Amino acid sequence: MRPFSLLFIFGILLTICSCRTDFSTVPSNGKLVFSRDTVFLDTVFSTISSSTYLLKVYNHSKKDINIPTIKLGKGLASKYRITVDGTQGQNNKIFTDVVLLAKDSLYIFIETTPTIADANPDDFLYTDEIEFDSGSNLQKVKLLTLVKDAVFLYPKRVNNNTTETVTFDDTEFNGFYLDENDPTNGNELHFTNQKAYVIYGYATVPEGKTVVFDAGARVYFHTNSGLIVPQSASLQCNGTVSETSQLENEIIFEGDRLEADYANIPGQWATIWLRDGSTNHKINHLTIKNATIGLRIDNQDNTTVSLKNSQIYNSSNYGILAQNAKITGENLVINTAGIATLGCIYGGNYQFTHCTINNYWNGSQQKALLLNNYKTDKTPTAKDLTQATFNNCIIYGAYANELFLDKNEAALFEFQFNNCLLKSESNNSNSLYNFNDNSHYNNVILNQNPRFLDITNNKLNINNTSAAFAKGNPAYLISLDINGKTRTLPPDLGAYQSAPLTN
Repeated sequence: MRPFSLLFIFGILLTICSCRTDFSTVPSNGKLVFSRDTVFLDTVFSTISSSTYLLKVYNHSKKDINIPTIKLGKGLASKYRITVDGTQGQNNKIFTDVVLLAKDSLYIFIETTPTIADANPDDFLYTDEIEFDSGSNLQKVKLLTLVKDAVFLYPKRVNNNTTETVTFDDTEFNGFYLDENDPTNGNELHFTNQKAYVIYGYATVPEGKTVVFDAGARVYFHTNSGLIVPQSASLQCNGTVSETSQLENEIIFEGDRLEADYANIPGQWATIWLRDGSTNHKINHLTIKNATIGLRIDNQDNTTVSLKNSQIYNSSNYGILAQNAKITGENLVINTAGIATLGCIYGGNYQFTHCTINNYWNGSQQKALLLNNYKTDKTPTAKDLTQATFNNCIIYGAYANELFLDKNEAALFEFQFNNCLLKSESNNSNSLYNFNDNSHYNNVILNQNPRFLDITNNKLNINNTSAAFAKGNPAYLISLDINGKTRTLPPDLGAYQSAPLTN
């Protein structure tokens, strides 16, 4: 009897369920609730699709409702695309009879691919609305996108249906040579501030040529992209001090993901690579963000790389990686890298003055500063480090030892820190860390907090409570700081003139 009883009970329950009438819907009454009233799709480049954004729509009532229409305000002509709970409707623009259950929500995913011609010429904004229902029940959610006009530089297709490549050190790179007489872009060796530039692959300067970046130039690199300056070629970055927070005169190199979530993510693109034998590089007011190696400088032709008033942030490997190079750096700020913010390896000749070198990478092996005079995969293994001088600098970071000195006895290893704030522990077994040795350390401050304004957001400014305040030597003075402010005497350490602490 037990099986019969179970079947009988199951039949009763099935009959009860089949008699339910609460699956019917009622018309929408204009009381939908939205996760936001405006969807900002951040900034996109003309003709390049945006990321996908989410809008949630809620039915807080106790009844299942039918929304007669969900559509884009510009209809089929809209440059926006939406899906509603996974459905595509009419060309991802118009949807009819959308059911939304009681106390439930639906998901609308939004994308756009506008051109600069679609945007408002006054503010470069492209806008539309998602309209829910009509008449007295009409509700709207605004859509807003800033469109950047851009010059796109990329490897071209060649006759055998492959794309251009460049080859260095027997390695082939997805890349192309910049053309000073390109039929579409004109002089690709001159980057102006009139439009943004988006680079796919490695843009390469022809040998013997100079690539010039004007003040205010904006360059965006796609994944695995960069700039290569080979033998006898030069890089000139002619930025100047900016008057506003818009950094209108700064040259900025960064990745091409413009969403806010990508603002500080390392490793989005490759590097700026100044190769063996490249020459006469002058860099002023350049900001490099979110690269693998911000600036890679190989053995030069004995000309000095001049780096002034520049910033390098959030590099997944090195901020600057210099290999047997010759560099003078003034008013530099380098923050956060996976291996070292500044790596000067395989010897070379370096002088850095009023620089802020900091590393707060979330790991245990990274350093703020790495100096050595050898490389195991090179012949000869060791090269002379003829000079590595740091004057009025801050070298700091999250861990106890942010200074890594690694000497091969087969070559010179000359270094000196003058009036610097250093984060490092003494090591009695290693004479390189004898901070009482005046041949290497003069008036250094050890392990005192510089009190940077906001490390996470790359604001390494200091105030008058900093251990670096007024500790510099006027003999090494650079009269203006990275922002063009006059330094007081005695000068502060690092790249910034301090601002008074305010309540």
